[in-house]
Amino acid sequence: MRQDVSKVLIAGGTGFIGYHAALLFLSKNIDVSTIALPNEIDLEGWYPPQINLMTGNLFEMSMDEITLLVKNHNFDTFVYALGPDDRTLPIGDAFAFFHEKLVVQSTKICQAIKNAGIKRCIVLSSYFAHFDRIYHNSLSKHHPYIRARMQQQFSLFELTNRGTFDVMMLELPFIFGTMPNRVPLWREHFLSLFDGMKKLYFPKGGGTSVISVEGVAEAIVATAFYGESNTCYPIGIQNMTYRHLIETMTSMIGDKRQFVGVPAWITAIGAAKLDKKMLKDGKQSGLNHRLLMTDILNKLFYIDPDFMKERLHFEELGFEGGIDIYKSLADTMKACYPEKFN
Repeated sequence: MRQDVSKVLIAGGTGFIGYHAALLFLSKNIDVSTIALPNEIDLEGWYPPQINLMTGNLFEMSMDEITLLVKNHNFDTFVYALGPDDRTLPIGDAFAFFHEKLVVQSTKICQAIKNAGIKRCIVLSSYFAHFDRIYHNSLSKHHPYIRARMQQQFSLFELTNRGTFDVMMLELPFIFGTMPNRVPLWREHFLSLFDGMKKLYFPKGGGTSVISVEGVAEAIVATAFYGESNTCYPIGIQNMTYRHLIETMTSMIGDKRQFVGVPAWITAIGAAKLDKKMLKDGKQSGLNHRLLMTDILNKLFYIDPDFMKERLHFEELGFEGGIDIYKSLADTMKACYPEKFN
């Protein structure tokens, strides 16, 4: 059943995904507001003036303060695009950090939103949660970030009792694309791993689902209209082996190094040393790097794009799943390595 969507509030609307979702909502003649951190980013000259900007640190505000901030605005839909992802490297216990940010804080904020009278809530999560269910919770057992994501899902679905509040989870894969005034994270958090290597060494045999940020925005808007409460939607538009993905990205910047697929157990040895070094420095990754090599990067984390398109009625909304993924990859690489294209 199609829901009425006329006034949307996005937490994180000045961020990468939230910004593109806001643009798409606006294109559908839907009123958009966002809550952003004060002075988080310079919005002068590029941020759409049609978006009503509200400021506040939702993680530091109380439930009552959040409710007071958003009530009486007649919002019908809330998009939760906040929280750290798996690239965050916290100091101290990783699970304690991710549980606080992803479970405790999101539950507080969404409860406040419910108290304010908003009826529908779309939460951005990770496709690791989807594959944790497929692999019978073996991922959440060993990876603190994934365990926190699963507990987030359970906690937020608890808010939907008696049918007075809808919660939908979008489980996102690798996302490509750009936005104004920010450099994509791919250079720092992925491609830099190959710096200093004579060849492109990576666990062999694995692959991942990918999507453009415009495709994620389409999934968010489609969920606002057609999402079913207490439902997780794995999102992806195309599946690629890591070899093909890495070779495509590096070739776009003229990097002619050869890709070499390495058995996962060998890469796990080096990854275990990395984990030990981080622990010695007082840090812990949300993903166990040793098991990341064997449990994730050498497996095919593929998603059927037809599931997303059919369940969320993309055709009825005129959506195709975002822009062509190779164009999105090219845009991403140009933004990461502008010096290679000048």
